[in-house]
Amino acid sequence: MTVHIGAEPGQIAETVLMPGDPLRAQWAAETFLEDAQCVNRVRGMLGFTGSYKGNRVTIHGSGMGMPSLSIYANELIRNFGARTLVRIGSCGAMQKHVAIRDVVIAMTASTLSTPSRGLFRELNFAPCADYGLLRNAVEAAERKKAVVHVGGIYSSDVFYDERDDLSEQMTRHGVLAVEMEAAELYTVAARHGARALAVMTVSDHLLTQEALPADQRERSFGDMVEIALEAAFA
Repeated sequence: MTVHIGAEPGQIAETVLMPGDPLRAQWAAETFLEDAQCVNRVRGMLGFTGSYKGNRVTIHGSGMGMPSLSIYANELIRNFGARTLVRIGSCGAMQKHVAIRDVVIAMTASTLSTPSRGLFRELNFAPCADYGLLRNAVEAAERKKAVVHVGGIYSSDVFYDERDDLSEQMTRHGVLAVEMEAAELYTVAARHGARALAVMTVSDHLLTQEALPADQRERSFGDMVEIALEAAFA
């Protein structure tokens, strides 16, 4: 038990999927896991542990943004022994060829700032995914015949971003999508020798202004969750 996670020793699996929304964690656990049990309710951040094809897995919310994600990732790794962490969530497309409902797998995650930035001082650390998880996720997506894009993303520390000039440069340099957590997840995992990956569904598009209605988002996220689970246990 920690300040933010009320689970008892042994209640958190070594493999953890991390959606930002705690209610999405509940939905994913109820939809994809067998014998899922709630193991955390502290501050309303729900976590569930169950099994997927005989493999023990926890699905735990991370909250919104890198500071919140950093708290949960650190405690899951340091206090509960998590060794594989996969972010599952939504992202906004930044390229014309990336469409609503497509899956984006983040090879790298650029950012202006993360909670870990102070550790590196003048160094521009390059957060990246675990290659084994990345390869497994791509293969799982191909088996599902999902439309998938693999490459660099941008982890923003603000939701209402007014830097149009920065968005233009990222689009120019091939950044696939924007979200708010992956760069810190990759950094924390690297620091503690754990594996990390981010698998996301495109819910809106920065160029076309298209967006999934709220009631369609969960129904469109099934491929992403299955790809993440298959990647973790391949």
